Amino acid sequence: MKIFYAIQATGNGHISRATQLYPYLEKFGEVDFMVSGINASLNIDLPVKFKSNGCSLHYSKCGGLNYWDIVKNIRPNQIYKDAKSLPLKDYDIVINDFDSITSLSCKLQKVHSVQFGHQASFISKATPRPEKRSIMGEMILKHYAPSPKNIGLHFEKYDSFIYPPVIKDQIVNAEPKNLKHITVYLPSFQKECLEKAINKLKDVHFHWFLYDVKFEHTIGNITYFPVNQDFFNQSLIDCEGIITGGGFETPSEALFLGKKILSIPIRDHYEQECNAAALKKLGVPVMYDVKDNFDQIIEKWLNLDIEYPTIKANNIPETLQMLFDTYRD
Repeated sequence: MKIFYAIQATGNGHISRATQLYPYLEKFGEVDFMVSGINASLNIDLPVKFKSNGCSLHYSKCGGLNYWDIVKNIRPNQIYKDAKSLPLKDYDIVINDFDSITSLSCKLQKVHSVQFGHQASFISKATPRPEKRSIMGEMILKHYAPSPKNIGLHFEKYDSFIYPPVIKDQIVNAEPKNLKHITVYLPSFQKECLEKAINKLKDVHFHWFLYDVKFEHTIGNITYFPVNQDFFNQSLIDCEGIITGGGFETPSEALFLGKKILSIPIRDHYEQECNAAALKKLGVPVMYDVKDNFDQIIEKWLNLDIEYPTIKANNIPETLQMLFDTYRD
């Protein structure tokens, strides 16, 4: 069997999930990957056969999306050309993790596909949303990468086709410790937006993962790390808590490990606002704007005595078997 697997690379989570799934997918057949987008910073140790710049995210300086940069970097003619050139009819199954190029290609070539991943869960009206829904956000979730069949992943089973998150083996097999540091991963924030506040908490040590850091080094109460999966996994396993955005994979792993979480969803990023709404239902503190009192917020969060529900890891062989069965139906 020949398998086409499309990854949206507007962040590292999709790549991390595909890397975990790859050995299991190989048991079903030969896998070729398509990567769309330029935001991911992880090394991709996968057989990537197709690439497209697609539609990528661009951030403002301190925690938001820069829609002007997003729009001006979209190349409709190139997107159409990339979609038309994909040889999807050479494959027995097309799996799409929220990639618009592959979705368009399926439409142009009249090829069937299954949307598999976190975004697929938003097809269900039962999946948590923020109090104020965004019409544009809902349109994007529904129409950005549509497929006739959907298999979603989320924190809880909000609907019949939604399953637990895919957790990396290193996290599943870990023995969590509390070495008292706080892990920070906030890709939409530049260092100068938060550094002053974090430096005020001199008795708390932070592991801060930043895209522009080239090597590990410590200044004061902060150890700066490059965005590296092995470093990050170990920091998460050993931390007291993590400050992160409103993504899906990192909060899932933190919940699996029983770590404290402070979520700061990317401003005006509707999917992250939806994830934040789900996290709030689980008891996770969420803040939507970082102000001058950020150090006090962190201190208060660290003193909170909260027990989060432990989430399960996905049974990957069962879910993939169900995915292939769904595709054949």
